[in-house]
Amino acid sequence: MSRKKVKLAYITNDSARKTTYKRRTKSLVKKVHELTTLCGIEGFAVMNSPDFGSQVEVWPSLEDARRLLSDFKKLPLLKQNKKMVNQESFLEQSLAKATQQLRKLREENRQKELKEVMFESLSGKGKLQSLNAMDLDEVDLLVKQNLTDIDYRVRVLTKASHS
Repeated sequence: MSRKKVKLAYITNDSARKTTYKRRTKSLVKKVHELTTLCGIEGFAVMNSPDFGSQVEVWPSLEDARRLLSDFKKLPLLKQNKKMVNQESFLEQSLAKATQQLRKLREENRQKELKEVMFESLSGKGKLQSLNAMDLDEVDLLVKQNLTDIDYRVRVLTKASHS
């Protein structure tokens, strides 16, 4: 049974919001605990909800959180900021990655289109007349590469059959 997607918006119903807060807080603490255990790292979580009149919740303890934060602040700024990202840099990184993937997919599609043109022209369906000089050069390179691959395979098979 799959869960329905949660709409990320402020919960206006006070009791539902308080219930969600408690449930999510418990889940967050569990995740931080699992992360520290599984990966052998130190970590802490701080939750503050003035809406519900509760005190600040700190996991694993206030002393551990203070110690870890103090240790972190003692690090040089370069190490502190090494892997940190804000919303803007995160989006920039995501955009750069998506752009790179798009470029790669376009190149793969281009190669597939050229292969299709090559095989269609070999089967007699002449599409070569509609290509420009650059496309013809790329098809020429593709044909030469395929011929080189075929020659290599023939040599390997011939050698294997003589052995």
